[in-house]
Amino acid sequence: MSPHVVKAAHLARSLPVRLQISAIGVDSTLMKLGLRADGSLEVPPGGFPAGWYTGGPTPGELGPAIIAGHIDMKGPGVFFRLRDMKPGDRVTVTRADGSKPVFRVTRVSQFPKDRFPTEVVFGNIDHAGLRVITCGGSFNSQTGHYEDNIVVFADLVAPAR
Repeated sequence: MSPHVVKAAHLARSLPVRLQISAIGVDSTLMKLGLRADGSLEVPPGGFPAGWYTGGPTPGELGPAIIAGHIDMKGPGVFFRLRDMKPGDRVTVTRADGSKPVFRVTRVSQFPKDRFPTEVVFGNIDHAGLRVITCGGSFNSQTGHYEDNIVVFADLVAPAR
């Protein structure tokens, strides 16, 4: 992070209801996601909407809030263009309390699913962060799944309005 970037203070808990990423044309409501029986992150049942992981912080709270969605599902999904995001892009989350915290992308990474860095993505951080996750990389036609995950890392930078 640049020494000139000032992170915003974190916010109190409030459930996220909408996600907007103008750089890639995303404007989605958010559904709640939990964990599957095997401990992996649940995913939305369809290509839309995106979902928020209820077992972590809400976007704007201290720690890494997690939002996940599909790259495609019988056509482009909510995060079809997630891999096109760049550091500096903005992500806005509307919360149930009416606040709209803004996050700035710090990096976009691609990780093999069989070596997913769980601690890097889900582990504790000292600020309000956001992780936006979808599938990516090569599509394995035998398994019907993508080989990798795309993860956008972002930090809260603007106070909620």
